Amino acid sequence: MKLSHFIACRYLFSKKKHNAINIISGISVCGVTLATLALICTLSVFNGFQDMVSNLFTAFDPEIKITTREGKVFDAQDQRIASLRNMPQIEVFTETLEESAMVQYKDRQIMAVIKGVEDNFEQLTAIDSILIGTGDFQLKDHEVDYGVMGLELVYSLGTGIQFMHPLQVFMPKREGRVNMANPAASFKSDYLFSPGVVFAVKQQKYDCNYILTSLDFVRRMLDYTTEVSAIELKLKPGTSIDAFKKEITTLLGNDFIVQNRHEQQSDVFRIMEIEKLISYIFLTFILLIASFNVIGSLSMLILDKRDDVQTLKKLGADNRLITNIFLTEGRMICFFGAIAGIVLGLILCFIQQHYGIIALGDGTNSFIVNSYPVSVHWQDVLLVFATVILVGLLAVWYPVHFLIRRLL
Repeated sequence: MKLSHFIACRYLFSKKKHNAINIISGISVCGVTLATLALICTLSVFNGFQDMVSNLFTAFDPEIKITTREGKVFDAQDQRIASLRNMPQIEVFTETLEESAMVQYKDRQIMAVIKGVEDNFEQLTAIDSILIGTGDFQLKDHEVDYGVMGLELVYSLGTGIQFMHPLQVFMPKREGRVNMANPAASFKSDYLFSPGVVFAVKQQKYDCNYILTSLDFVRRMLDYTTEVSAIELKLKPGTSIDAFKKEITTLLGNDFIVQNRHEQQSDVFRIMEIEKLISYIFLTFILLIASFNVIGSLSMLILDKRDDVQTLKKLGADNRLITNIFLTEGRMICFFGAIAGIVLGLILCFIQQHYGIIALGDGTNSFIVNSYPVSVHWQDVLLVFATVILVGLLAVWYPVHFLIRRLL
């Protein structure tokens, strides 16, 4: 052990001449500990919300989504798209077509997004896990087409989960001019019937706007044959999504956009990342303020150990050794505070994760989850530890050098 470390340890743990120095040293460690604990818990809560939102989108969004870079639709028979069908990494390949439409039920009208999907959509996503009702997920039969609506859209139209009357869908004709004398003639209309179920993603973007139906229905309404707005893929277990995404991005070229689930909801996750960053910055400032306790503790310790410093000088110690002693003590206070804060933070996160002691709202189950979700990421733990040590070093470096020069 270096001499500076040995003496710093003795100064940190031994009893001082003035009991106030011991108290202030303890407060310094506690201040750093609490700031570290707050960083760990806050970042873990943000991770918990992010993971929760990711799981919600998983039931509706595909693992890989391919869209055209220009325009709204593209030909699914394109040679590059066709070459994907036989790739061994793909488990489910499905075509989808989306378009905005006006939907009417009895005397209520609302704008919605009609998404036509193939029959294998159930294998593509975990749609069964978010269905509500006594029916089955069904898109069409030999006679009619069915529409599976979002839960909030059901409330807006007042249809109920099992609506008795058909849902009338209006879409503008792609070709021809608008007849101002009879605007209704410029729209195509058809009917969707209830399969007895609705979906609840618990995200307003989907629950308030989307209706799932058969791909043939949307193509018929838009006078399309092989056009699609997206190709959605599910990969076989064990396939690296990022590696496969790079592979097909190269295969398809610049005419197509390839997105994973995170990129499909980039706006939502970007906002959450910004909120997490702002919280991290504010808590780092609080940590910096807590570090002033360390400065105060070191200042009083330097004054208390004047005689020891003079003795060390007479024994041959130079100013560098003396400075390193007090710098090392400041580092040790920050280090022990960081370790204690991380351990306590992890314990609190574990308790919250398994027992949910901090509830959301007033306990009326008005939220998706009853308690704050928590997810500890080791990258955040390392970031917090590095932040505490760095802030502690920066906080004590100048004051120690200044006090050594002026007071001793």
